[in-house]
Amino acid sequence: MPENFFAPCPRGLESVLAAELAALGASGLQATDGGASFSGPFELCYRANLESRIASRILWRVGSGRYRREEDIYKAAYALPWQEWFDSTRTIMVKVSAKRCPLQSLDFITLRIKDAICDKFRDQTGTRPSVDTHEPDLRIHAFLEEENFAIYLDTSGPALFKRGLRRSSVEAPLRENLAAGILQLSGWKPGETLLDPMCGSGTFLMEAAQMALDIAPGLGREFAFTKLHGFDTQAWGKLRQQAEARQKSAQFCHIYGGDLYGDALKVARENLETAGLLDAVQLKQCNVLEMPAPASQGVLVTNPPYGVRIGEQEELAAMYPELGHALKQRFTGWRAYFFTADFRLAKLIRLSASRRIPLFNGPLECRLFEYRMVAGGMRREKPPRGEA
Repeated sequence: MPENFFAPCPRGLESVLAAELAALGASGLQATDGGASFSGPFELCYRANLESRIASRILWRVGSGRYRREEDIYKAAYALPWQEWFDSTRTIMVKVSAKRCPLQSLDFITLRIKDAICDKFRDQTGTRPSVDTHEPDLRIHAFLEEENFAIYLDTSGPALFKRGLRRSSVEAPLRENLAAGILQLSGWKPGETLLDPMCGSGTFLMEAAQMALDIAPGLGREFAFTKLHGFDTQAWGKLRQQAEARQKSAQFCHIYGGDLYGDALKVARENLETAGLLDAVQLKQCNVLEMPAPASQGVLVTNPPYGVRIGEQEELAAMYPELGHALKQRFTGWRAYFFTADFRLAKLIRLSASRRIPLFNGPLECRLFEYRMVAGGMRREKPPRGEA
């Protein structure tokens, strides 16, 4: 019998995630706001955890139904055979999210689900699992709509964007699965020249290098499904062996990174080195306004700094027109992608965006602006004085 799963992802990447899951063998795919539901044999969650670059988690749906009050959810959670899925020696955490839920307190519902699990264990085995809200062995997620609820066991553990590769980071680094999704949206393919001229800690560079070398994003970490009863060590070992066998040795992949600040570039170099990806990327300290194109055509993808203070905002507002001019002068034949929460960029850069893709960085609404740098076009000039 096929099992049912849900994979959350950064909002705006649902269709990219669904396409990725389909390629991994998922069926019954349905993209929804913030993720995609799918079905398949239980071992599919092994593959999805190992291979998905876009998903934040892989959640196994273990229960669902209708409810009117808190006790309905307690009874439904108690009815589930938790002791068949994991031991009472495992630590747990319960997380509840909701949309149009009529009940007053999600904290109380969280407590009741936790009580139901512990009560079921105590009644069946005489022992109960402990709660660990920081680093639990297993996470239980519940999602409540206006009349329906679903309960999930998290097969991932720590979020999947935690690849286990990053050594250090700059302030507010871009999450790895969001960076991978942006690369997918850009249409960049391994073998095509890629440049991030404001690379920070190097997230775009690391994700692109893993794609170019065909490295499964989950090879460097552990997963919660290994702690469940019935874990198939042979199937999991085979999947890992196949992933390891296909990955290419580190070699230069026409991926370039730059940054104005040496400290940021040092962090990017450390991260790439820790991940064994340094040979795949070329780094250079450089001002984006002066950086030459490393090839006659390619893809530029970057997450420009976002000024929080007034002085920083003024500096960025002055930089954007210069950035547009630099692109026009040096990057003819390229596709440029700017991921930003600063919507002024689209107006001040003085280029016509061919696409404006809404995305979210956590709760922060952002845009991915696409500019196709064609000789003699794309420039949005100021109208002559007196004209609208």
